[in-house]
Amino acid sequence: MKIVIIHGQNHKGSTYRIARILAEKISCDIKEFFLPRDFGEFCVGCTKCFEESETKCPHYEKLNPLTEAMDEADVIILASPVYVYHATGAMKVFLDHYGYRWMVHRPEESMFKKQGVCISTAAGAGMNSTNKDMLDSMFFWGIAKRYKYGTAVAAVNWDSVSEKKKREIDKITSKIAKKIIKNSNKVKPGIKTKAFFLMMHFMQKNGFNPCDAKYWEAKGWTGQKRPWRT
Repeated sequence: MKIVIIHGQNHKGSTYRIARILAEKISCDIKEFFLPRDFGEFCVGCTKCFEESETKCPHYEKLNPLTEAMDEADVIILASPVYVYHATGAMKVFLDHYGYRWMVHRPEESMFKKQGVCISTAAGAGMNSTNKDMLDSMFFWGIAKRYKYGTAVAAVNWDSVSEKKKREIDKITSKIAKKIIKNSNKVKPGIKTKAFFLMMHFMQKNGFNPCDAKYWEAKGWTGQKRPWRT
């Protein structure tokens, strides 16, 4: 399996370590990107991606290597430490650029056959809200199977994390990896994703956004075709 990890920070702390531990339990084919080192441009709200094409985004060329890596991957891992109870600004900036890929607009077909994991750490709290920041995008992208793991490491760097906590991390990441491997090549969206897609199916029939409507029609999704069917 191909894995891509999008790290919401440049440094290699506890969140980075956990993401790597999990990825290495799944596959040796791993690509990594670090934010904002590999992408850090703010969305300027020009709406070009919605109204015309994502290629019209002023940051398209910089973002495209990350987009291609996610499209090629079987598993997408989004990893962010907790910053004031939420994902890092760099992760938010990255996710902002994929609004056009939400199911309400032009979702990427391959997402409906992928698995995704959101990972967050903090010294104390805030993992649930941080993971939700990332899980929201994963759901609206259409990622078929989504997992999350947030943990309080009670430390500010990996070397200071207790051996007991590291054993716990090893155990939980092994469980997630086992599920991902088991679901490989046969994952399908759940009822919630399918229901939301069906809502968008009816909405796109009305063609409120010409760019989106044309995309859905070309895919056959306003008819009987569905992105999770072969």
